[in-house]
Amino acid sequence: KEELTVQSLLKSKYQGIRPAPGYPACPDHSEKEVLFNLLDVDKNIDVRLTENFAMYPAASVCGYYLSHPESRYFNLGKISKDQVSDYTRRKNVSFERVEKLLNPVLNY
Repeated sequence: KEELTVQSLLKSKYQGIRPAPGYPACPDHSEKEVLFNLLDVDKNIDVRLTENFAMYPAASVCGYYLSHPESRYFNLGKISKDQVSDYTRRKNVSFERVEKLLNPVLNY
C-alpha cells in the first residue's frame, strides 16, 4: 500500500529489502543469467551480462525486491562441501563450476 515518489524510491524510503546476486545473501553471480532470461532483458532494455556476469553498462543494477515489512538483510556465511554438492544438484551444473562460482564463501 506504499505510494512513494520516484525521489523517495531513490532514497530507499520503501519497506523491504533488495538483496542482489553477488552480495552476501546471494553470492552466486550466475543467478543474474536466470533473471535476465526470465525478464527477457536482451529484448526489453539495453543491458548485457559479461562472461563473468558483470552488467554492462556498469551503472546497471538487478536484485530481488522483497517488500514485506519484516524482511531483513542477512549474510549467507561460509558454506561446506555438502552444501556445494546439494547446490550442484539443484542448479544442474558441475561441482567444479559451483566451486568456482562460490569460491569466496567456501569454508574448505
